[in-house]
Amino acid sequence: MQLRDAAASDTAAVHELLRGCGLPTEGVPDDAALLVVAESGGRLVGVAGLELHGADALLRSLAVAPESRGKGIAARLCAQVERRAPALGAKRVFLLTESAERFFARRGYRRLERARAPAGIAASREFAALCPDSAVLMFREL
Repeated sequence: MQLRDAAASDTAAVHELLRGCGLPTEGVPDDAALLVVAESGGRLVGVAGLELHGADALLRSLAVAPESRGKGIAARLCAQVERRAPALGAKRVFLLTESAERFFARRGYRRLERARAPAGIAASREFAALCPDSAVLMFREL
């Protein structure tokens, strides 16, 4: 399995993977300052994106194909975007999740009340319209 920056030719496969994982496709890859994909056997099996909102970044669209889960791909995708975020000007990374709070907590993310989200994060499409109000907001200092 290898990680690489997404190319324009990956858009259809990224959207297919996101839809298959029940995640929104709106704004991907257009809103992403960084979009990383995981490939295995010539097939796209994972993706993670990072949107910039000033010194804050929003980790979004983290998805791994069901048949490729349990192999550390999500952790590698997260590590890649987290490692590259400071070079893009980010000091903190935020995310919204409905199902992976424990995964992100193990990575050092902490829960934050949605009402306390920074203005740029709160104004993002992901926060304002795409994720349900039931999604948990988490953040991590870089």
